[in-house]
Amino acid sequence: MKVMIIGGGKVGTYLAEKLLAEKHEVRLIEIREEERSHILQDLPSKALYIGNGTDPDTLEAAGIRNMDVVAAVTGDDETNLVITSLARFEFLSPRTIARVNHPKNAWLFNKDMGVDVAINQADLISMMIQEEMSMGDMVTMQLLKKGHYLLVEEKVAPGSKALGKKLADLALPKKGNLVAIIRADEVISPNEDLVFQVADEVLAVVHQSEKQALAELFNASR
Repeated sequence: MKVMIIGGGKVGTYLAEKLLAEKHEVRLIEIREEERSHILQDLPSKALYIGNGTDPDTLEAAGIRNMDVVAAVTGDDETNLVITSLARFEFLSPRTIARVNHPKNAWLFNKDMGVDVAINQADLISMMIQEEMSMGDMVTMQLLKKGHYLLVEEKVAPGSKALGKKLADLALPKKGNLVAIIRADEVISPNEDLVFQVADEVLAVVHQSEKQALAELFNASR
């Protein structure tokens, strides 16, 4: 995969380093010439391009037309929105990702601004705290459809409503589906005759509005 990252701070540099380690082709754009030496401590010189990521000529020269993904991860929300707009509407980039620095600006990061995926760290942390307090063992593994759907992992607890019951007999949320069950070292595909056991790890996709209902099936009954 070919990925262009705009913003050579700690987030952008770490992301570029990680993607390169996974054998992806990466181009990191950073506007500050003085950061060159710091970035090159972690990245090869061919991965770095010094220039203004909001300048169409810079993006063109850095090879944006050949990229599969453009990620705007600077520390400024306005800059990230300019970048995604250029990437989507000027260069027709197939996939755009933007970092949201200030949670109150999150509503701006939408399709009209060229954003496919907005990463709002404050919302992610808030969600994890809420889950820790009220969702038992449920863990959100990934946000889907801009956070409207979640890929979650839940462990079947002793005394839960699901324990000893067949999948066909459970009232699963209408906006949710089980993906897999991990039992010991075995991955089991969900089927109507599956009977849940203590410590089964359930992977599911569920709508944000129904994650509590899903959690209540597998948590210990109160």
